Amino acid sequence: MRWFFLLNLMANFLVYIIYSESLDVYYKGYTNNLEIRLEEHLSGKSQFTSQTKDWCLVFTRSFELKSDALKYEKMLKRQNHQYLKWLIDGDLNELNIQ
Repeated sequence: MRWFFLLNLMANFLVYIIYSESLDVYYKGYTNNLEIRLEEHLSGKSQFTSQTKDWCLVFTRSFELKSDALKYEKMLKRQNHQYLKWLIDGDLNELNIQ
């Protein structure tokens, strides 16, 4: 879980995408504490994601300002699967940083 610590040091807010293979759905959100938010998704505390337990973190991008994170999250929510797959595989995904 070292990468949680590193991501949380990088910025105040994170936009993230989690994916459920069983539903073939991407869920997009933002948070200021990724570890707690993912626990909420996986434990059924979030209504939409409580439908299944196979959510996997596939994308993160950090922002210093909440307003910037919210704008980016809103943009992501309008995108199709093809764009999201491109984004997940691309350079903006902080999970791809090595």
